[in-house]
Formats: sequence, C-alpha cells, structure tokens
Amino acid sequence: MNKIVTSGKTIEDAVRQGLAKLGTTEDKVAVNVLEQPSKGFLGLFGGKEAKVELTLLEEPAPASVPTSNRTASAPRSSASVMEEKAAGGEKDPYAEAASFIREVGENMGLDVKVEVAHGKDHTVLNISGHDLGLMIGRRGQTLDALQYLANIIANRYSESFIRIVLDAENFRERRKKTLEELADRLAGRVVRTRKEVTLEPMSPQERKVIHSKLQDHPEVKTYSKGEEPNRRVVITLKHSK
Repeated sequence: MNKIVTSGKTIEDAVRQGLAKLGTTEDKVAVNVLEQPSKGFLGLFGGKEAKVELTLLEEPAPASVPTSNRTASAPRSSASVMEEKAAGGEKDPYAEAASFIREVGENMGLDVKVEVAHGKDHTVLNISGHDLGLMIGRRGQTLDALQYLANIIANRYSESFIRIVLDAENFRERRKKTLEELADRLAGRVVRTRKEVTLEPMSPQERKVIHSKLQDHPEVKTYSKGEEPNRRVVITLKHSK
C-alpha cells in the first residue's frame, strides 16, 4: 500500500492518522489536501472533516545521488505542504469571524454583509443588511451572544489574544446613549427621593456605561452587586442624611 486517504478534525489530524496507517514519517510522503475542514452552524454543529491523500515517495538509489549533492535541504514538513495545497496559508482570524457571522445570518434567512474595521484596542465587525433585529435581539442580547462566539472563533486562529466588538445598524452607540439617558434620569430620582435604585441585570459592558456616566456626579455614586449573569448596578447617594 503506497497511497491512502484519511480524514480528521484538522488537516494535521488527518495526516497523523495516515502516517500511522502507512507506518512512515512526514518526510517520506506527499500530502494532497482533498477537502478543507469546515465549520457547521454556529461553528459548532454539522462541520465537515478534513480529508487528505498521502502517497509514499520512492526512495532514490544511493548510487544515483552524487556525493557532492548529498547535503540536500531539509525535507519540508507536512504543514508546509498543506499550506501550499490550501492556497492561502494560515487563516485570517477576522475573516473567519466575519464568515461565521454571515453563516449565522444565512441560517436565520438573512442576507448580511460584514465590514471589518481595525482599531487600537479592538476590531469592530459591523453587520449591515435588512431586518437585523433578529440578530440584535432584545436589548442586544443576541448580538452579545454572537459577539462572544465570534471572539472564540477568531482567537482559534490567532497566536495572540484579539478582541472583537460586534455591531449592527450602529446599535452599540444607540444603546450607549439610551443607557446614559437612563443613568441621568435615575440619578435624578435618587436625589429627589433620597432612596437608592437598583437596575435590572446588565452585561459588564453596559454596567460600565452606567458607572462611567455617573462617576463624576456630585450627589450619587454607583456600585455593582450580585453574580453573573444577574449582576446589577446600584445608584445611591454619596452622603446619606
């Protein structure tokens, strides 16, 4: 047997299985990538495994190799061969995250586009299209969940940690404005009634908006209480009388 086709979750896994079955090493085979692995819905379900074909190389007769040429370059690893076969080398983490979002939109029956905008501390994936309310969800809960998954997927393909913010129809800015207005209104209530106010559970990002808005308020202060995902912001007087 000088040729074999094997499958695995990744190309590397498929190659390792083929090498084990052939009882040989990487430098003694040619690797042909037949199918790239693919993610299923949400990057979790229905994915397709990688498929590779390994062919044993014929070893040249010693006499046919001139003595002066025996110091040949080191054999390329199967990873190098696979990258060339894959036509594109390493996958871009932002492209993979954007592809995931488009796939989710497609499964929701939506035709969406994803624009990647790199910033100093994070990268924004901005979703555009029609009827994006389904992807945003109530108070952005679906968007937050998709952002969490997009970060997981992107960091699979990055050697260093990267942070992605997912936005749609400028929702993040609109939500921030709504929360800031809410913070001002509730701070006014606390001052008038002299009673503290506890807000509904919020994500860490939304709690930060409330804290930042009221941090320089002359009469009230804020703090958080509770455990995730039910952690809440409390607005109270700085000096109770």
